[in-house]
Amino acid sequence: MRDINCVGLVGLDTLGAGIAVVLAASGRSVIVVEADQPRLDAGRAALETAYDVTAGRTAGTAADREATLGRVVGTTDVARLAAVDLVVESVAEDLLTKKEALAQVVATVGGHVPIVSSTSAFSITQLAADLPSPGRFAGLHFFHPAAAPRTVEVVRGLETADDTVDDLVSFVSTLGGKEAVVVKDHPGFLVNSMLVPYLNDVVQALDDELASAEDLDLALKLGLGYKLGPLELLDTVGLDVHLQKTSALHAATGDARYVPPPLLRRMVAAGRFGAKNGRGFRIDDPRKDDA
Repeated sequence: MRDINCVGLVGLDTLGAGIAVVLAASGRSVIVVEADQPRLDAGRAALETAYDVTAGRTAGTAADREATLGRVVGTTDVARLAAVDLVVESVAEDLLTKKEALAQVVATVGGHVPIVSSTSAFSITQLAADLPSPGRFAGLHFFHPAAAPRTVEVVRGLETADDTVDDLVSFVSTLGGKEAVVVKDHPGFLVNSMLVPYLNDVVQALDDELASAEDLDLALKLGLGYKLGPLELLDTVGLDVHLQKTSALHAATGDARYVPPPLLRRMVAAGRFGAKNGRGFRIDDPRKDDA
């Protein structure tokens, strides 16, 4: 495996913050790039929250927290990525936004540096189409929250080189017990191609009043042996994130399984995004605003 000691991360939203914690916890330096200072400040708060969630599982000490967060440096200057060994793109799930971010990255880093996207919805081949040396480009799909699931999907685009895939599989194995699964560049890749229709079906079942939200989660946790109920999972991931994801998959495939359920649209329209603002399917905090 090529030496990867310093990782560039473009985008510090909730998922990006979790990825940053995973990378920093592996002992690596992380340079995070955001578009402006307010987003960087918000991302820093998300980074601290992501670490605290992780520490709740690993019993990290105050010294561990300081050391891990100290390895993450934030900047608004993309030129700071010139010296990194790997770049992870984790900006908003918008095709134009991602393409613009990747264009900035390739104009900055060396031609030998692998570049990966954390996208869960867009084609890796499509994202790589306008990039020089597409063989060094792949998907590295972390699941939310990034520190918890052990699986990371390494997504092979049509032009992704075998060496790039091999290096990424080895890299994932150094990230605190995570395991890489190499998957085809297919809408939703492997996990989400099956998970998203399941979550949509559960939301529709709730709208059809087959059971309460609590009983739906309980039945599926106990009946299928899952650690988290589907509605709890949606609250954790973000209802707005799921709406964006399933809409993108429907646009890419035309598959009716990905049509956003009407209740999901209504919840997001009402500003009910889940844990991020205290209002969701299983969360209803009256101290938080809907917006």
